[in-house]
Amino acid sequence: MRKAVFLHGPELEQILYPEECPFKSSRAAKTRQTIASMGLLDGGARREYPPRRAVRAELETFHTPSYLDVLEAAQQGQLDVDGLAMGLGTPDCPVFAGMYDYATLAAGASLAGARLLLSGEADVAFNPSGGYHHAMADRAAGFCYINDVVLAVMELAATGRRVLFLDIDVHHCDGVQNAFYRRRDVMTVSLHESGRTLFPGTGFEEEIGAGEGTGYTVNIPLPVGTDDTAYRHAFKEAAWPVIHAFDPDVVVVEIGMDGLAGDPLAHLHLTNNVHAEVLAKMLELGKPILATGGGGYHVENTVRGWALAWSVLCDDQAEDDGFSMGMGGVMLQNTDWAGGLRDRVLLSGGGRRDAIDAEIAQTIEKIHHLVFPHHGL
Repeated sequence: MRKAVFLHGPELEQILYPEECPFKSSRAAKTRQTIASMGLLDGGARREYPPRRAVRAELETFHTPSYLDVLEAAQQGQLDVDGLAMGLGTPDCPVFAGMYDYATLAAGASLAGARLLLSGEADVAFNPSGGYHHAMADRAAGFCYINDVVLAVMELAATGRRVLFLDIDVHHCDGVQNAFYRRRDVMTVSLHESGRTLFPGTGFEEEIGAGEGTGYTVNIPLPVGTDDTAYRHAFKEAAWPVIHAFDPDVVVVEIGMDGLAGDPLAHLHLTNNVHAEVLAKMLELGKPILATGGGGYHVENTVRGWALAWSVLCDDQAEDDGFSMGMGGVMLQNTDWAGGLRDRVLLSGGGRRDAIDAEIAQTIEKIHHLVFPHHGL
């Protein structure tokens, strides 16, 4: 059984984004409750690890001192024109009590996960409170204040390891991409809804890295309505060959659940089965994995998806042997779907099957042309 660490602690449950904000940090605690109720936190090979806050020196490996000063002051109610210019005080990045403390604790969890992998204490680690991939070195954006993903990847890469960052959140990972755009020891692969229809408006096929990092950024934009079948095809034909060719030493994967059908902020039509399949494929590499949360604005669906992701990372077979069937309504306290963690299979609809397939085929062709030659493919 893999040594699996779930990164969470009670401090992460004490600070919440404002009620009117779509981002609900309570998802992590609900995920923890779900997996514990299923016996997937047994204190042995599957254990919980309470993180500490990232300290200033750790944060400054990526974020600028002036931004951190403004961010820390903002949680005390001090927001000036500099803070506004840095993206604070917007509906996406509201100012609220404890925001800096929460962000540094979530970042500390991802750093702890990276270090547990490096020490060999864990084979896989999951921080459901992480995945703030939009934060820039000197700017907040998209509910993200501190970029825990960048900090964790930098921690891993600093040891000489080749790091794959795979992002299956529905939004493009612009902050992470910018951080590693000119590096070849870090490969960034993102499957996301196209920037033509969704924030942050980036992540097109032509964004492939620069300088010595050319070919080490891979963007796979997906059209509105993309379902499991189309997503699997895009992953198999565009993402997996370059991941396999890169042959990373360690994997960081952001498993935002906002690509699920019915998410109020996005327009894909996925089930959580495809997230589980992608994670299973990453496990085939036989390398340590740090997983983070991310988006997901239908709380119950997100919690169920993350609990499923944890069961896959733990190599738990309950979801495949029928153990969980019928537990959804009772154990997840959710009347929407009583069939366990896995979503029911959704039939594609809307009459857009041909248009979706054609657009994804064009994307795959572009990536074959722009990226594959850099990896001998």
